[in-house]
Amino acid sequence: MINDADKEYLEQALSRLSGKIPSSIILKLRDSIVNSQIEITREEIDKIMEMVMKDYLSSLVHPGEAIGVVAAQSIGEPGTQMTLRTFHFAGVRELNVTLGLPRLIEIVDARKVPSTPMMTIYLNPEYAKDRDMALDVARRIEYTRVEHVVETVNLDVGGMGIILKLDPVLLKDKGLTTEDVEKVIKKLKMGDYRVENPDEYTIAIYFENMDTVTGLFKIREKILSTKIKGVKGIKRAIIRKKGDEYVIITDGSNLEGVLGVKGVDVSRIETNNLHEVESVLGVEAARELITREIKRVLEEQGLDVDIRHIELVSDIMTRTGEVRQIGRHGVTGEKTSVLARAAFEVTVKHLLDAAARGDMEEFKGVVENIIIGQPIKLGTGMVELLMRPANR
Repeated sequence: MINDADKEYLEQALSRLSGKIPSSIILKLRDSIVNSQIEITREEIDKIMEMVMKDYLSSLVHPGEAIGVVAAQSIGEPGTQMTLRTFHFAGVRELNVTLGLPRLIEIVDARKVPSTPMMTIYLNPEYAKDRDMALDVARRIEYTRVEHVVETVNLDVGGMGIILKLDPVLLKDKGLTTEDVEKVIKKLKMGDYRVENPDEYTIAIYFENMDTVTGLFKIREKILSTKIKGVKGIKRAIIRKKGDEYVIITDGSNLEGVLGVKGVDVSRIETNNLHEVESVLGVEAARELITREIKRVLEEQGLDVDIRHIELVSDIMTRTGEVRQIGRHGVTGEKTSVLARAAFEVTVKHLLDAAARGDMEEFKGVVENIIIGQPIKLGTGMVELLMRPANR
């Protein structure tokens, strides 16, 4: 908190920092001082500016520092302490989340589909506070086929019919009725047939021109795999209380499909599928997700890694405008140096290809200089010092 007279002094102090430190830091600093709950004097403003400048300068990378090696070491070394485990959601059958080293490998490998795709779906205020409304959204998201609500399926070979006995418990759980299932079945193109309802939870379908049991089996599979409702790829959708609001946790991921569901807060949807985020929201969003996911994996294991090392990894994975793995099919495989590529994997192939193309090795990087025993061009190796002996 500062008075009006000191606000002008603050603006002058901040303007002196302009051009020396990033504008985002200056804006954050201004907000912190103006909205502070304690009174800040002019002397304290000067002291704050001095400390911010000192902290910023000390955080800058020194010229010639091997930031790639430092980042790799900073993430790789604590990574050796990680446990190989998956987290099981309590009380939810068949819903696991991959954590630890397997998840870290999955991220840097930029796998097309994660081993346990998941989404955390936040809801709009009117849905987030009411459990029943949140449950209604979850039911609309969960992908439901006819087979998911059927208790038994019998074939009437004599009358050439299929008799579906629906499970009342599953129908209630999915928020469906027998009429809903019947309506979906009637939309299918199956030739001439009639539908009967021997009781409340039974649907019998008899075919007029069916003459083979094989044809009856094919129709049976077609009926059972018919979609009733939901978003493709979402196997389960469960409600969880998070703070003072309800959120939906899903087994499976379909960002594009969920964005169109009424009641979903599109600004807060989370998914662990990198390529889905890249295709729907763009490479900048994918870059942010890589940073968040790596940080989350490390923090869950109680490991503290500076965010700048993680950001360097996400930057290098997305710098070409698309998400690429750190491996021979991605970042490492696209290095300009022949020896650097050969030192990583499939050595002979790289050397033969380079020889056939007549590639030139310029010895600009670290790996290739180490291979031939030259000083690397980092740190003191960047300096080329010539000495002229004094005339005697």
